[in-house]
Amino acid sequence: MNITLDEMKNYLRVDTSEDDILISSLLVSAKSICLSVARIDDEKDITDKDNFKVAILYTVAYLYEHREEANHKDLMLTLRSLLFGMRKAEF
Repeated sequence: MNITLDEMKNYLRVDTSEDDILISSLLVSAKSICLSVARIDDEKDITDKDNFKVAILYTVAYLYEHREEANHKDLMLTLRSLLFGMRKAEF
């Protein structure tokens, strides 16, 4: 699932390039977090690509906006809800 930096910046409504490195890093982390929450090892196993993309966008936005005081428990609960339909039952 490739989300471009420009697409992510548009979603975040960021116009400058000051945070490009941070946003790029958050994109990588968000993808990893979403795969872990969905309990998916390979992107090929993603059953709902649109919903997975929304989860990544949401994760980056949450981490970007809450850099100082992120509540990762709340983030994980929201991601479990977003990814529930494709989440594997086993670990």
